[in-house]
Amino acid sequence: MPELLGDNDRMLNLARSAMAAAALTAALTLLVPVAADRIAFLAGVDDSSASRQQASVIDAEVLDSHCSGLVPDASVAEAPASVWDDGNVRGTTSADLAGFAARFNEIRATHCLEPIPAANFVFDSCLQERLRWMAEDPSEDPGSAWGHDGAVRSDGLPSTGCDGNLAGGAGNTGATVAQKWWESPHHRASLYRPAETVSLDDVCIAFAMVHGGLPDEPLAFTRASARWTDC
Repeated sequence: MPELLGDNDRMLNLARSAMAAAALTAALTLLVPVAADRIAFLAGVDDSSASRQQASVIDAEVLDSHCSGLVPDASVAEAPASVWDDGNVRGTTSADLAGFAARFNEIRATHCLEPIPAANFVFDSCLQERLRWMAEDPSEDPGSAWGHDGAVRSDGLPSTGCDGNLAGGAGNTGATVAQKWWESPHHRASLYRPAETVSLDDVCIAFAMVHGGLPDEPLAFTRASARWTDC
């Protein structure tokens, strides 16, 4: 009997330890939204509280990856390839938009989702203006000014432009950010909307990308933004 009681005591202690660990994890989760957003940026994709609020329940059957017969059209509109700050900051190119659109529709087709009409992928100057505002932050921290509405620039200049799903980091292209947004459940729900049932003829995917930044970020360092919107 004493041996049995000892076993019960050990089991009770283990249970108490597990409950304490779970409580600590929950507390830390509530305390680190800003830090998590910065870590997500360094990894190449924004996963902030704003994007989490856009998440919806996704029917697992919609995400079946064994589909065929959906052929995306890769021909999309052009982008102006603007240049600022003596070439240290450059805007969305037609190649950025085309690469994003092609990969976006490849992903949708792979998962049995109807491709978005090619003409409905559009360059968005308002999204680009926000990205430029971030890129021209004089801070040497590439994460300075990064974030959604309410983000603050190191020199105090008020934000301009429009908010959207965000991805950033070194070596990103239109195609890679399309992939990263799909791999993030919150961004997938916001930007790809696999459970959406409306006609896609009236749906546009707005996109912008900025290359480089101040004071000395290389052009290979990019910031991208996109949103699902009405045409």
